[in-house]
Amino acid sequence: MKSISNSGSFTDFYNNNRIYIDKTETIYNLLMTHDKVFISRPRRFGKSLTLNTIATLFEKGVEPYFKDTWIHDKWSEDTYPVLKIDFLGYSVSDIDEFKRVLVKSITDFATKYSISGYTQDKEPYVSLANLLDSCTELDKRIVILIDEYDAQLSANINNPNLYKKFHDLIRSIYAIIKIKNSIKFLAVTGVTRLKDTTIFSVGSDIKDISNYTEYSQLIGFTRDEIKTFYKDYLKLSVSYENKIPTEDVTESQIDKMLDKLAYYYDGYCFDKRGQKKVFSTWSVNNFFQEVKNTKEVLFGDYWYDNGGIPSILANYLKSHKLNAVDYFDKNKVVTVPVEVYANPTSLLDIDQNVLMCQTGYLTLRSSLTVGAFGVNLGIPNYEIQKALSSLLATKIFESNTIMTLSMDANDLFNNGSTDSIIERLNCILNCITYDNYPITSESALVNYINLFLTAVGIQTTIECHTSKGRADLTLELASRRIVFEFKYAQNQADAVTKLEEAVNQIKTHDYGNIIPIKELIRIAAVFNAEPAVRRFSEYMQV
Repeated sequence: MKSISNSGSFTDFYNNNRIYIDKTETIYNLLMTHDKVFISRPRRFGKSLTLNTIATLFEKGVEPYFKDTWIHDKWSEDTYPVLKIDFLGYSVSDIDEFKRVLVKSITDFATKYSISGYTQDKEPYVSLANLLDSCTELDKRIVILIDEYDAQLSANINNPNLYKKFHDLIRSIYAIIKIKNSIKFLAVTGVTRLKDTTIFSVGSDIKDISNYTEYSQLIGFTRDEIKTFYKDYLKLSVSYENKIPTEDVTESQIDKMLDKLAYYYDGYCFDKRGQKKVFSTWSVNNFFQEVKNTKEVLFGDYWYDNGGIPSILANYLKSHKLNAVDYFDKNKVVTVPVEVYANPTSLLDIDQNVLMCQTGYLTLRSSLTVGAFGVNLGIPNYEIQKALSSLLATKIFESNTIMTLSMDANDLFNNGSTDSIIERLNCILNCITYDNYPITSESALVNYINLFLTAVGIQTTIECHTSKGRADLTLELASRRIVFEFKYAQNQADAVTKLEEAVNQIKTHDYGNIIPIKELIRIAAVFNAEPAVRRFSEYMQV
């Protein structure tokens, strides 16, 4: 069984006999069709690996690293010098240090490939112009790959002066790239797509392929790719989950395991038609590594745990208030104008929903139709729903509340009494920053409770549908299923009446009595909204 790698180095797959999901047919089509491209994707999605694969192809050709890949007998291009620039490795706070290191990278490249006539300048755009002019005089063409072009911009959302300095510097670099013809191929990646960097205006011959249908699955894994290249790991996962030998695993069981993987890690759409989707590469790889190492099937929160809030969003939230209510329900969509989605100008004034999409918390849920009013965005999967819940919870609840109230939460809901469960829910509601997030309706009540429980790792479903009706909130725990029917009351007299309604609703619709059978706890609870109360004052286990 081949090992798994989250490495950004393509040669690592060959040297260490690791699984490589073959994307070379799409890469070949890209290189045969375009000379200069830009593609945006969230962090930990495989942007760097994609660039590294292209670099290996141009620098070394197909031997030996592309053996057994689609492109192996198709590629006949010469080799080319490759200038690789990763802005993550450069200073985000010192513009002069950034210039110095970037100029050094250009100079080291010129030295390595003996590009005579090149002269170094303190300004990166001048050094780059000198390099490209020298290549033209030598009749030499080069490949330029720029990774995470927006690292300095995203780090300075809250520092407009430094943001502008880095913006102007980046602008000057792409202006030079546009007018030089010694570039065989150029690729630029980043998290954000920003028109004010002029990758798309001064550098207008750079094609933004971020939402091109034909490249929408270049970065990320498809279901078929996982089933093909991770077949042994899928069998191992089924084997451990069902306690059976791997040779007894059936195709039906493999498909069911893929369904579970999809629920947690699939659903990202970068296709302008809103159709083709991909799994998170980082999450899938870490899931299978965990299965192999622990001999258990655990669907972890790998994307968020790896780095917490993406740095771009973390910086944005220092000076912007998050409109949290837009993201309570993973099935809900938010709509933004197509022009706003397609042409964000600056990180300083980017639309919140567009930024949430670019950082991976939302994804396309409709097509990018020219002339349409808006494009729909939604939460891609359960892993991101939990990550988003963790983010929102830090904004909605008072500091230290989540840690304090979550320490024994799983044990409490698995084994606690109805009295202790309601007491915990009241503690949770009491810790909401009420001035910013008031509980003014049953919907708000359900959303805040669901948000907290999801943030602490409890699997929940809002309005769980059965043949007889929809329960407000269902908790699926290891040893029991808890079903809540909540009501919102204006005063205590109203609360007493509403409790009877909730109890009758549970009985009439037989909430929670579905397969598989667990210990079933059904609770009717009424929130009394009187300012002096603001708690579940009436409740009953049904």
